[in-house]
Amino acid sequence: MIPIQPLTFSFDLRVGDIVVTPLTDGYLDPDFKFLRDISDENIDLLLKLGHRDGPPRASVNAYAIRSGGRLFLIDTGSGDTMGPTCGRLFESLASAGIDPADVEAIMLTHVHPDHSNGLIDLQTNARLFPNAEILLHEKELSHWFDDAEMSVADERARRRYFEMGRRQLTPYIEAGRVRTFTDGEILPGIVAVPCHGHTPGHTAYQIGSGPGAVLAWGDTVHVQEVQLPFPDVTVLFDWTPEDAAASRRIIIEKVIAEGLVVAGAHLHFPGFGHIARNGDGYSLVQRPELLDMGGGAPR
Repeated sequence: MIPIQPLTFSFDLRVGDIVVTPLTDGYLDPDFKFLRDISDENIDLLLKLGHRDGPPRASVNAYAIRSGGRLFLIDTGSGDTMGPTCGRLFESLASAGIDPADVEAIMLTHVHPDHSNGLIDLQTNARLFPNAEILLHEKELSHWFDDAEMSVADERARRRYFEMGRRQLTPYIEAGRVRTFTDGEILPGIVAVPCHGHTPGHTAYQIGSGPGAVLAWGDTVHVQEVQLPFPDVTVLFDWTPEDAAASRRIIIEKVIAEGLVVAGAHLHFPGFGHIARNGDGYSLVQRPELLDMGGGAPR
């Protein structure tokens, strides 16, 4: 009998000389009642139309970027803070042949637990990426370290977002390893694209330029079957829902106009695709031919 061997391929996407590798942190089992401005009946209908009859799972994706011999990450997953189905980022890094000590910079789309809680070891507060500089929008950093903002937040938000966000970032701040920005090119070939609303400094990152460039858009869309056809649907944990909805439309129109490939933190893994207009809304076109699914990119 021929032994069955596990598959060992990656889902790399190439943008010129830049290689983007999706990294799964696992998935969440959310109650989709966190969606706002839409009825439960319409949520159920849209999920069925999208062939989502099973558990309401939401992918949690991060991305590695190899460019000119340098190694960067976008987001760090949830660490060990969000249950047994998440916290797989370091397994994904190992599968991709990535040593956390080799990561030079980490771009945070925002400071929410499924994006930034993989920065430190909660037992020791040690930096899990000892040589990495953390990059995030200046509004994002100032918001989560604003005592006045924290004082008016509810208890859940104080613990889950403010206190944990500060705990994750403080070891890097103390080591002089945090840099903020407003917009523009923040690393060679990578441009920050503000899309505020979900959080005060929520940011997308464009990798490369021209048609086929990648836009890692963080939490622009949480549930693709619902928020693409109905982009005005927001979520309970949007900081300013009206701004989040406006940013979503602006970002989606940019993606269409420029022929970009999206990389979504909560689009179904690997999270890559194009966006097409569909009536008054949009749809995701996931194209396998975008991907290098052989042995992966040179490591």
